[in-house]
Amino acid sequence: MPSLRTAQVARLAGVNVETLRFYEREGILPEPPRRASGYRDYPPETVSRIRFIKRAQELGFSLKEIKELLDLTTAPRAKSGRVRQMAEAKLAEIEHKIHDLEAMKQTLMDLVCGCDGRRPLAACPIIESLSGCPRSGETQTGTS
Repeated sequence: MPSLRTAQVARLAGVNVETLRFYEREGILPEPPRRASGYRDYPPETVSRIRFIKRAQELGFSLKEIKELLDLTTAPRAKSGRVRQMAEAKLAEIEHKIHDLEAMKQTLMDLVCGCDGRRPLAACPIIESLSGCPRSGETQTGTS
């Protein structure tokens, strides 16, 4: 397959042209050689590299982590152990975020259940909670 121009790569990879330039600036996409006219001349494998980057981003990997993963794919003696470690670390990070989100959800559910929507705003338990004001009968630590 012949080399590709910027717009072709972007279209085939499902990104916009600015994304390509951003990846180049971040060092996760090598800057391609240029034609005499100044146009970038991308090798065909650039499309699969961008798809790899986008999929890794969808799974929560940072650009720094993606660069490391990409570097591993070209290391002659690399083993999958490091990739597994990175995936396990990302999984643990996601589990932690899920735990935090579940706690946030429960707190909001409790607040919603405690608000009938008919009280004056000054007596709204949701506003009181967000303001850090204790409810009547509670001390600053949240206990009676």
